[in-house]
Amino acid sequence: MSLLQVRRDRVTFRLAKPAVSGRVRLRLVAVSLALAVLAFALFCLGMTIGDVPLSVSDVLSAVFGGGDSGTGYIVQELRLPRALTGLLAGLAFGASGAVFQTITRNPLASPDMIGINAGAATAVVAGISFGFGGGLGTTTLGLLGGLLTGLLVYALAWRRGTTGYRIILVGIGIFAMCTSLTDYLLSRAQITEAQASIGWLVGNLNNRGWEHVVPLACALAVLLPLVLALSRWMRTLQLGDDVAAGLGTPVQPVRLGLLLSGAGLVSFATASAGPVSFVALTAPQIAQRLARQASPPLTASALTGAVVVLGGDILARTITASPLPVGIVTGALGAPLLLWLLARANRSGSGG
Repeated sequence: MSLLQVRRDRVTFRLAKPAVSGRVRLRLVAVSLALAVLAFALFCLGMTIGDVPLSVSDVLSAVFGGGDSGTGYIVQELRLPRALTGLLAGLAFGASGAVFQTITRNPLASPDMIGINAGAATAVVAGISFGFGGGLGTTTLGLLGGLLTGLLVYALAWRRGTTGYRIILVGIGIFAMCTSLTDYLLSRAQITEAQASIGWLVGNLNNRGWEHVVPLACALAVLLPLVLALSRWMRTLQLGDDVAAGLGTPVQPVRLGLLLSGAGLVSFATASAGPVSFVALTAPQIAQRLARQASPPLTASALTGAVVVLGGDILARTITASPLPVGIVTGALGAPLLLWLLARANRSGSGG
């Protein structure tokens, strides 16, 4: 390895065999490691909370098969699926938000705002309201709803290609349509079905089981490597379509692949945990400012999403006597936090 350059915040290197060169941003690596440690700490802390209080050592012992049978059952069957659903859903929301904000070059273009979450939610509510959700399952319905919504947004935004501006405008319209359709379905549903739908619509980790964890874990195992493989073109998309095409980026195929991958991530996360609000919007912006990058970093955004969901779930279970859905906490804290970050960045001269 021949080292080309070392600076305070990055290391540039080149390997002779195999012929590989790259740049490591030290601050980004440090931020990602710190976020991973924080996510793991929140993951363990969340499993200590419940009707039967446990210590972190008891939780770790039970996760790896140790301890008594009662503690093992509480952790492995009741609390671990909830924690894993929150962790994986946070990773998916954060990564998806980074993808959409990058391909549209707009910090407000998250799946929440352009209709992907709303499309997945409409499909699941339709299944619950009309009784066919039991056969297909919320995961399948959420995936179909999110992917079809993403394809619809892309198709309606197509005019000899797509641009981030048109995707946002079309997505806002689709978001309004899906939200109205969801409200209509709730108004026509039976009271028990409406209550089940509303409890899921706010974003909820209560009563999560392994049937919610496994599909989401499989989706992340497939979609995250795909997004990482496409991410080498994400930085060129930030330069604009003409410049990106001049640098050899297949703009429209890459944009479509990223859009469908991001829609798949958010659809599986929504099907498992509900449309947890503001995570996909705020997580990439928090990660971008922590890492001091020009665009949302994918890995750090995913880890920030996990921290936000896990931290929000802990707050939701501790700030009131009756546990709240996690989506209420992320919705209440997400908007003020984003405004504070933007104001702080503008005061320091680094904001957009």
